[in-house]
Amino acid sequence: MIPHVLEGRDVLGIARTGSGKTAGFTLPMLQNLSTGRARARMPRALILEPTRELASQIEDHIVIHGKRHRLSHTLIIGGESFKDQLDGLRRGTDILIATPGRLLDLFERGQVLLADVRLFVIDEADRMLDMGFIPDIERITRLLPRRRQTLLFSATLPAEIRSLARAFLREPEEVYADAPARATASVDQEFERVANAHELRRRLEACLRGLGEDFGSVLIFCNRKMEVGEIQRRLVRGGYDSAILHGDLPQHLRTATLERFRGGEVKILICSDLAARGLDIPHVTHVINYGLPNSADDYVHRIGRTGRAGRRGHALTFVLEGDDERFEEIVKVLPSKPEVRVSGGERESRQSREPRQSRQSREPGRSRQSRESRQPQKPPRTRESRESQSGRSRRSSRSRSSGSGGDGSGLPAFLTKPIRR
Repeated sequence: MIPHVLEGRDVLGIARTGSGKTAGFTLPMLQNLSTGRARARMPRALILEPTRELASQIEDHIVIHGKRHRLSHTLIIGGESFKDQLDGLRRGTDILIATPGRLLDLFERGQVLLADVRLFVIDEADRMLDMGFIPDIERITRLLPRRRQTLLFSATLPAEIRSLARAFLREPEEVYADAPARATASVDQEFERVANAHELRRRLEACLRGLGEDFGSVLIFCNRKMEVGEIQRRLVRGGYDSAILHGDLPQHLRTATLERFRGGEVKILICSDLAARGLDIPHVTHVINYGLPNSADDYVHRIGRTGRAGRRGHALTFVLEGDDERFEEIVKVLPSKPEVRVSGGERESRQSREPRQSRQSREPGRSRQSRESRQPQKPPRTRESRESQSGRSRRSSRSRSSGSGGDGSGLPAFLTKPIRR
């Protein structure tokens, strides 16, 4: 990958998460930009990211890899101060890292010009295109010079998205660091079927208790933002220190939460798919899919948060009724066919039902008379036995009446007291 970028070729790079694809374009980009001079409001390289968190993470990589290069960079994302971002642009910036919305906002205000961009990078291309950013990307592309180098990088790139992505590239070199849309083999993957939402909550808490104290950090992914808050409240009541992350949180809270999680201050992070794409948090040991991902690509990205950089990871995915179609799609991207556990309660109920069904299937022709013939025969009742039975019945009736509400109904006393008018 790196030689193609150094040669100035367009590149379509497909690599699983944690394989070092970010370094694959930052290192040669820094080398290619080492000659030249930054101009005010006219960046020489543009990196587009789908989320603010990913843009901030790319900035961290630029800082680390660019220590020996005298290159400037500016981060342009929503939810942050316009003043600081404008100051960076006016001083002159070599590398501009941005989300599409904030970049177009500044362009319309006349604060940034893209006519000098030599290198254009679209990171997480499948998510950028799939999230509805196509019109924004097309507009940004028209603002760039025709003579430029374009790079598209992503962990997954389905066939229908690949054909669309090629519209932005000219005779690209396709680089596969791994088979596309495959779950990484460095993660131990487990699946568990649960009967209902109540059982799902119970099993989640049981799994966290089973981890004990010997784990790094845990990511719990939910499909709905409402579930994120509900799960955190339950875990806090259970004594677990946890935090939440989703798109409705203000940017400063999202940034602060990620810093606490990276620093180990919080060990459990409950989040939406916002955290699934590209975030590099090395000490994540476990990923729990509380909700089954909506697609195989989302599953690959979620479990890709663990088992990174040669480490082993663990992923547990819960499967509810009605999830079978999505589950079959996920199975296709797994290294091998998975074994699916059934939660304890459901397994017991199935086992208890099977013997009864099998007995009935073995006796379809048995008549009622033949079954009754096995019943023990009662001795004939004499006059003395009938009178004795009648006396016992009257005594037991009186005893029940004295222990109930007083009216002989057998109901609790507080239900049989007369209502005062």
